[in-house]
Amino acid sequence: MNFAVIAGIVAALVVLRFVKPALLVWVAAVWAAVFAFVHWAFQTPVPASAMKIYLSITTLALFIYCFTSRDRSAQITGPLNALLTERRYTPLLVVVALAIPALVAFDVYRTRTAPIEAPFFARTIHPSPPTSITVHDTPVDLVKSENPFRKLKESDPEGFKKHLANGRSVYYQNCFYCHGDGLAGDGVYAHGFNPIPTNFTDPNVLPNFQSTFFFWRVSKGGPGMPDEGGPGDSAMPPWEKFLTNDEIWEAILYLYDYTGYNPRALEEHGAKKE
Repeated sequence: MNFAVIAGIVAALVVLRFVKPALLVWVAAVWAAVFAFVHWAFQTPVPASAMKIYLSITTLALFIYCFTSRDRSAQITGPLNALLTERRYTPLLVVVALAIPALVAFDVYRTRTAPIEAPFFARTIHPSPPTSITVHDTPVDLVKSENPFRKLKESDPEGFKKHLANGRSVYYQNCFYCHGDGLAGDGVYAHGFNPIPTNFTDPNVLPNFQSTFFFWRVSKGGPGMPDEGGPGDSAMPPWEKFLTNDEIWEAILYLYDYTGYNPRALEEHGAKKE
């Protein structure tokens, strides 16, 4: 979180609270505060699609608040009616009438003329992991370790099924919004990402890596991506802040089981299971 931005937003709202501006100004300030919070308060960028959802909910909530009371409704419509009907506000009305299409035109021009530039360094889709990481104070060897639950498939089938079910729950509670119901990287938020979410059904993904590679990527998320993995606005959070080590391993177990692939460490050529 960017606490400087959050502090600035809170300070601005506190000042407005003491100033006690007109309701229309207060509503505009609240909407702007929510926009600033969603747009700048997170170190990992919020997807454009998610931002639209949050702002739509905020707009609807403010609309309901303003127009479910005659007094509040009058405070909102009064200044607007005055702007539209009173001659003394004609210059301001002209400015507003010209500014709205001008801003729309500028935004269209800005997006259409944005230069397409190559990254200043080569980007690796699947960057090399470090040799070890620490997650929840537990060191994990990314070279020699394996998913601790895979061996249960032979030694304890019932235990394996339990961990697999847990992994499925973890995936659908946290991951499928971006990676999709079928693990193909086509979730409802996928189009708002750069780079797009990983397609786990691609035969060049899961079979070509050790399961520890995905433990690293899941636990550290976009903020843990090395320079060779950028640039990009990966919105994947460091899941170690929300999931236990076992939950991360269980989710990875589910990825391999659902797609039918084996991790590279357990099957030399990454061939698909029969």
